[in-house]
Amino acid sequence: MITQLSQIVEEARMRGRKRLAVAYGNDEHTLAAVYDAYREGLVEPTIFGDKVQILGVCQSLGIDPTIFAIVDELSDVRCVEMAVSLVATGGADVLMKGLVSTDKYMRGILNKEAGLFPPKGTLSHVSVVELPGRSTLLCVADVAVIPQPDFKQKTVLIKYLTAVSNALGVSTPKIACIAPSEQLLPSVVSSTEAAILAKMGDRGQLGKVIVDGPLSLDVALYPESAIEKKVQGSDVAGEADCLLFPNIESGNVFFKAATHFGGADIAAMVVGTKVPCVLTSRGDTTRTKLYSIALACLTSKS
Repeated sequence: MITQLSQIVEEARMRGRKRLAVAYGNDEHTLAAVYDAYREGLVEPTIFGDKVQILGVCQSLGIDPTIFAIVDELSDVRCVEMAVSLVATGGADVLMKGLVSTDKYMRGILNKEAGLFPPKGTLSHVSVVELPGRSTLLCVADVAVIPQPDFKQKTVLIKYLTAVSNALGVSTPKIACIAPSEQLLPSVVSSTEAAILAKMGDRGQLGKVIVDGPLSLDVALYPESAIEKKVQGSDVAGEADCLLFPNIESGNVFFKAATHFGGADIAAMVVGTKVPCVLTSRGDTTRTKLYSIALACLTSKS
């Protein structure tokens, strides 16, 4: 089982290089991460962006630009369109966001004519978090795409969390449906829906997973909290592999608190598309981008 993000890099390397299309990859962090991914044996990269700027960044970083296939394009929107088209037509296995804003990147992915996003599909975001002091990785959804997932979307998110956990070597993921309290609160939607999802999990309707909820965040992650709060009969409490958040606010706050205050490392990608799509912040570190590339390569089916 993979227990550290660095091990994702090692595992992805053993599966051979994937063809990576980078949309507007003009910045230092993106180019450095793609270069590291190339040196790690993960990718064969195609960079869409301002060639003059890319070559200048490569020179300043001491990167050999000949390892990149550079497609010269000044428009960030056009770079997204071209990169999406390459992966949608089978010319690349993984898509990655460069310096372009997230809304432009997502619009390119969601463009119906591009063919990357299936009709009636559910687009989401899955993060893998390495928390200091925790012995295993934690899969989290959704912190960036779906503002308020409805019940049907939550069942799909559980499917996505399961797939990523399986890729990390967890055969039967323990998924915690997060709510304000571990007590069932009839007037709180996240609480009642979590209880229904838990029952569906018990009956095998959600696949090979163990689902429990409602669970508060502390009860989901820390055995001592579960004991102190006298949570009984739960196979997930204190041992969660995955966290399903009820809305983007709670998920995003956890995500940023874990990274900025808790010192966590992360990998992140968009799922629900034909191929994994790396989605990190423009301000994320080179290491975060490398881990995200590795995660996308690990989960690529090509």
